Amino acid sequence: MSAHPSSRILSFGALAQTLRSARWLSPLLFLLLWELGSRCGLIPERTLAAPSTVLSTMLDMALSGELSNNLWVSFLRVAIGLAIGISIGVVLALVAGLSRQGEVAVDPIMQIKRTIPTLALTPLFIVWFGIGETPKIALIAFAAIFPVYLNLYSGIRSVDVRLLEGARSFGLSRAEQIWHVILPGALPSLLVGLRYSLSVAILVLVVAEQINASAGLGYLINNARDFMQTDIIVVCLMVYAVLGLAADALVRAVENRALVWRPSIVSQ
Repeated sequence: MSAHPSSRILSFGALAQTLRSARWLSPLLFLLLWELGSRCGLIPERTLAAPSTVLSTMLDMALSGELSNNLWVSFLRVAIGLAIGISIGVVLALVAGLSRQGEVAVDPIMQIKRTIPTLALTPLFIVWFGIGETPKIALIAFAAIFPVYLNLYSGIRSVDVRLLEGARSFGLSRAEQIWHVILPGALPSLLVGLRYSLSVAILVLVVAEQINASAGLGYLINNARDFMQTDIIVVCLMVYAVLGLAADALVRAVENRALVWRPSIVSQ
């Protein structure tokens, strides 16, 4: 006799739960081996602090306020840089995507910008803006522009022509077509660009904060490097990783809410 459909559903659910639980096994095993290697002396503390030491250092820094204060400085840098970069990227994508003249004027420059490594501009930005906060924010903004521009531009140009023809047949003006058809159709691409920009901004922040920083996570890493405090370096790297994950989760949440109308091929 064949199994009842409900029993199959339960078995598949149990298998899925087991697989989700198994995903944590390799990270836990890695941490265990790391701790054992440190306790046995195979991994010197000056090379890499033990996980228990890293956790203790993180708690001490959190309780003293040192971690939160420097985290806030880093957060402001990346937030301001992202706001500038995303705004510029959106405006340029709209200009290039909505008109042929705009495409001719903007897209060649953006393609040239794409071939220039952002971090290679660090010396030039220091010459232009000095060694204060401005070059750090400028690097983050510069890095965040292109992912948003490219994805939104592609999303605008990929809108189904039949939708535009239907909008015209209903008598919608050009502005109404842009607002009600083109922009909603390009929204998924824009959100993909935002995710890329957030990831790139976190990576550039790591390097930007090495530029004569007097506060921030990069400042903590520089001081810890000078005194070979690997536990503080690992703590800051963990915070960078959490920032990246939190930024990605934020965009995912916005995506789930803003694109609730879009059909999904993923089964619930």
